[in-house]
Amino acid sequence: MIRLLIVDDSALMRRFLGRIFEAEADFEVASARDGAEALKAMRDFRPHVVTMDIAMPNMDGLACLDRIMVEQPCPVVMVSALTEHGAEETLRALQMGAVDFIPKPQGTISLHGDELAPLIVERIRAAASIKVRTSRRLAERLRFRTAAKAPRSASARSTTSPARTETQLPDDCVLLIGASTGGPPALDAVLSALPEGFGWPIVVAQHMPAAFTGPLSRRLDKLCALSVVEVTGPTALEAGCVYIGRGDADVLVTRRNRALMAISAPADPDHRWHPSVDRLVRSALEHIPPERLIGLLMTGMGYDGAAAMAELRALGGHTIAEARQSAVVWGMPGELVKLGGAADVVELAHIGARLLELAQWR
Repeated sequence: MIRLLIVDDSALMRRFLGRIFEAEADFEVASARDGAEALKAMRDFRPHVVTMDIAMPNMDGLACLDRIMVEQPCPVVMVSALTEHGAEETLRALQMGAVDFIPKPQGTISLHGDELAPLIVERIRAAASIKVRTSRRLAERLRFRTAAKAPRSASARSTTSPARTETQLPDDCVLLIGASTGGPPALDAVLSALPEGFGWPIVVAQHMPAAFTGPLSRRLDKLCALSVVEVTGPTALEAGCVYIGRGDADVLVTRRNRALMAISAPADPDHRWHPSVDRLVRSALEHIPPERLIGLLMTGMGYDGAAAMAELRALGGHTIAEARQSAVVWGMPGELVKLGGAADVVELAHIGARLLELAQWR
């Protein structure tokens, strides 16, 4: 049985989530009204997974998460409002150790319950299987606290010059990154390792709602030396810049008047996750020779990006899969490895250095 603890000060939300999981034969459910009750339930109920509201009386979700990650680490999924403030707090929770988030239902819960239930169950079931590695989470928490006190300077973000790689890649490559569950902290780790003046443009498809990708891009822009923007309209690709695909849509690479552009396109219903990594990679292949493309597939549930990046490698491009040891969920990168499409399999802490090697950075 999977023991689920639902932490929310709203009786309506506790009942809504409780009914969903009580209908599942393999779940045992308990609930708490605030962070203080949740900490007691952590000791008494010993859940395998927790859903956590953020705004609660007595002890809010972030304070409770902080205690859980130190005292009794387990997978925590935030229940987040689809607002800019809710997005910022959720991104903070992910940096502190939460493994995923689910959006709060909008409008009348009862009208959307049947539609949302399968998606919520899938996310929570996947989260329950995640093994939270205490040492890694502690390192992430300390790094987050340091960053919150003082933004990193450009000189502090890159202190090593990796040896020149045997793989010869052109100077005018484009880096395509796909990520999902666990992606925001992973993006922070990779992008922060790249120095100002990094020679390639970077286009990112991170599975997220539209309310979250703007705050994500602004947060990353503050935390790394590169310029980070959300793609909301046609945007020319420039070296040393990062382009985050808008949530609930797809980000594509195209060419206009010979200039490479990133554009936001309506989500393609033939693809399950958005922004779609598969669609991003295949759009780039239509306009850029494969030997000038690098695909990086990081932590995430499912298989988005695996097929397209395997095609990219087969055509002569270079691909990197995040290693199982560091991925929060080794779904997407694991599928790429299974397809034989990963030229490199690299732990998160070393991906930035590998990219600098491939870029022949000095």
